[in-house]
Amino acid sequence: MTILTGVPLKSVLCLLATALVSGGSACLASEVVSAANESQGVSLTIYNQNFGLVRDVRQVELTEGRNLLQFQDVAAQIDPTTVSFSSLTAPNAVTVREQNYQYDLINPETILSKSIGKNAKFRRLTASGQIEELSGVLLNAPQVSVADTAGNVSERTQGLVLKTASGVVLNPAGDIELAEIPAGLVSKPSLVWKLDVSKGGRHKTEISYQTGGLNWRCDYVTVLNADDTKMDLTSWVTLDNKSGATYKDAALKLLAGDVHRIVPRPHLMSAMRMACAPGGAEPQFTEKAFAEYHLYTLAGKTNVNNNETKQMTLFAADNVPTRKLFIFEPEASNYVWGDWLPPNRDSNKVAVKLELENKQANHLGLPMPKGKVRVYKHDDDGSLQFIGEDMIDHTPRDEKLRIYIGDAFDLVGEHKQVNMQRVSDRVQRFSYEISLRNHKDNDVTITAVEHSWGQWKILNSSQTYTKKDSKTFEFAVTVPARGEGKVTYDIEVRN
Repeated sequence: MTILTGVPLKSVLCLLATALVSGGSACLASEVVSAANESQGVSLTIYNQNFGLVRDVRQVELTEGRNLLQFQDVAAQIDPTTVSFSSLTAPNAVTVREQNYQYDLINPETILSKSIGKNAKFRRLTASGQIEELSGVLLNAPQVSVADTAGNVSERTQGLVLKTASGVVLNPAGDIELAEIPAGLVSKPSLVWKLDVSKGGRHKTEISYQTGGLNWRCDYVTVLNADDTKMDLTSWVTLDNKSGATYKDAALKLLAGDVHRIVPRPHLMSAMRMACAPGGAEPQFTEKAFAEYHLYTLAGKTNVNNNETKQMTLFAADNVPTRKLFIFEPEASNYVWGDWLPPNRDSNKVAVKLELENKQANHLGLPMPKGKVRVYKHDDDGSLQFIGEDMIDHTPRDEKLRIYIGDAFDLVGEHKQVNMQRVSDRVQRFSYEISLRNHKDNDVTITAVEHSWGQWKILNSSQTYTKKDSKTFEFAVTVPARGEGKVTYDIEVRN
C-alpha cells in the first residue's frame, strides 16, 4: 500500500515497508547494488564552465557469467554519453554489454503520473472529526506538459480527476492511498550495466562521467595601503554543487581555462570574508600547467555536498606594487564600421584604474583565474571601506592587469571638436580640444585616450602623444592642484 498524504501536489510521500516489498522490482540472482558509502575514493575535476568530471572507485562482488550491476548515487545532472566503466582488477575479464541510466525518481508526482488507470482511495477528516473515504480510478496525472508557440515545453499543474462508481469527482482532496508503487521508479539516480564476467570475485571498478551543476569561480579581495601604492591580495575559490550528488572525502582539482565543448542548442555568494591569509601561509592548492590550461590541486580531501556553496583560499600575496591611473576616454573602445559607439557612462567622467603586474618579483607570478576583484581601503579611523570592483580575465604570469574601480569625484574631463575641414573626397582634417580639471589639493596625471579611424596623422599638438595602435593614441597630462590642463591637436584622416 502506498499513501500520499495531503493535497496531491503538496503531499508528503509515506512509503510503508509492505509497499516496498510488494511494489519494488524483484532483484535478479546476479544483480549487484553498489551505493556511495561503498566508495573507496572519489576524485573531482571541476571546470569553471558549470560542469565537472567525476571518478569513483568501488569494490563490487561479481559472479562468473551475466551480471546486472546497479551503481547508485550518481549525479542527477550526469551526461550518460560520457560514462566510462572498467574493472581495474581484471580489465579483460569484464565486458559491458548494455548501459542504462535510471533517473525516474520516486516522488508524489511520478507515482501519480504512473498510476493513471489504477484504483486510488482518498481519505480526509471532516469538520465533525469523521474520516471520509472516496474510491475510484485515477484518470489523469497531476502535471501536464505544455508547449508554447516557440516550441518550448514546460510543466503545468492541474487538478486530479477520479472516476467513482457514482460519477466523476474533480479535484478530490485528502490523503491518497494506492495499492503499490508503480514499476520503474527508483529512489536515487542510478547507472545499471549488463556485464559479462569471465572471472568472478571481488573487482575494483572505476566509473567516470561528466555532470552539469558543478562549478567554481575565483574571487579576489584586495586591500589598498594609504597612498595606493601597494595592496594585499587574497584569492578565494567558491565551489557550487548543484549536480544532485554529494561527494564525500573527494580529491579535488580545479581546471582554469576555456575548454571547448559542444553544447546542444536548446529547443525553440554570501559576503566574502575580509581577513587575508598570512603572506607566509602554506597554500592549500598547488598549481601546474596542464594541456593548454592550468590545474589547481587541493592538498588533502574535502566534502562537496549537494546544494552547497563552499569557499576556500587559493593563494594570498602581500604588498603587491600597484599604480593608480586616471583615464579620460570619452569615446567607447569598440570600433564599428568607421564610427565609435557612444560610451555607456558619462563622457565627462575620469576613470580610476589600478594596474599591477603578475610577476614573482611583485609577490605574485601565478596564473590568475578569471573572476571578480573587490577593492577595499582603510579610512582615517581604521574602518575598512569598499571602493570598487571589476572582473578580470584569465591572466598568465608576467602579464599586466588593470582593475577599473570607479570614477574620480574631483576630476572632470571635457572633449570637443572645434573645427572640421574637408580637404578632398577622401581626406578630412579635425581640430580637438581636451580640458582636464583637477579639484584636488594635489597634482595628478590624467591620461587622455583618443581614437581615430582610417589612415591618420597628427598634424600638430600642444602636448606630446604616444601612439598605442593603429586606432589609438594618448596624452599624459599633469594637471595642477585646483587647476586645469588642456590639450589641443589637429588630425588628418584619409578614408
